Amino acid sequence: MPKKVKHSAQQDRKGIAAVQQIITSDLAWIFREQSTDDYGIDAQIEVVEDDAATGQLLAAQIKTGPSYFKKETCEGWWYALKKNDLSYWLEHALPVVVIICDPVTGSAYWQAVNDHTVVTGRRGGKKLHIPREQELSQRSKFELERIAEGKPYELRVRKLRLSLPWMRLLQSGRRILLEVDEWVNKTSGRGDVKIVSVDEGNEDRVELGSWFIMVGLRPYEDVLPSLFPWADTVLHEETYDEADHEAWEAECVYCDREGDRFVSEAFEEWMIGRGGDGRLRPYSNSVNEVDHWRLELVLNDLGRGFLEVDRYAEGKGMVLAPKRR
Repeated sequence: MPKKVKHSAQQDRKGIAAVQQIITSDLAWIFREQSTDDYGIDAQIEVVEDDAATGQLLAAQIKTGPSYFKKETCEGWWYALKKNDLSYWLEHALPVVVIICDPVTGSAYWQAVNDHTVVTGRRGGKKLHIPREQELSQRSKFELERIAEGKPYELRVRKLRLSLPWMRLLQSGRRILLEVDEWVNKTSGRGDVKIVSVDEGNEDRVELGSWFIMVGLRPYEDVLPSLFPWADTVLHEETYDEADHEAWEAECVYCDREGDRFVSEAFEEWMIGRGGDGRLRPYSNSVNEVDHWRLELVLNDLGRGFLEVDRYAEGKGMVLAPKRR
């Protein structure tokens, strides 16, 4: 008797083939199917940029068939999670995405598996919501690239590690300035950002890097501090003192024909009306087009604490830790 192939196995093959087609053709990334005995992971997906493999990987679990589209919501579908699968995926070395595939249409939809996306159902079971808008296609490329950078926890720690040279500069007594040109008439929130190091006397200027940002309608006084969670962002005292005195003199100080100097309002009172209470603000504007900011970064508790963690991690010695279950 010939051996029959299970319908579910045929369906799974169709789903994997459909997802592979999307990954390799639409995204132009690398798709590596895992061996059948690999528990809980069907494939690895590698991000490709400028025709070069980046080493940034996603682990994918691919589920195929109409049964995975039964628990429908207004915005997508619920995917029930098995306890063993969930533990394995959350502890996996790679970011994990669950992909559900319709073998008839060949369309597929995805969701990342992490502490933010996994929710608890009414009966205590865990489940994952897979949004209809997250169709696996070219449109998902940017978000999947971001996820492939690493798990949210690891990514935030990695960003702190990348900022260590700046933290060490501040610890050594150098000052770090954040210079920003904000294009105030652009709804895109366009801005040019430059990071500069100076000595304690505001001399010996060294540029550390420059970036271009687009933050939409978010106010810069909220955006700029969020870029540096390891530091407090304050006004650069020398810049704002000089700019404020120049603005005050232009507005409140004048001389008569005899050369006598008159002041219409004291500087301290004028500053209160200007909002001079230390709140973040630009120090000048060019032709009503560009606001100019110059802020200073000062190590906060997170920055000082991370420097201590780094000092410890660079050391030697045994460390006991609980075993994984």
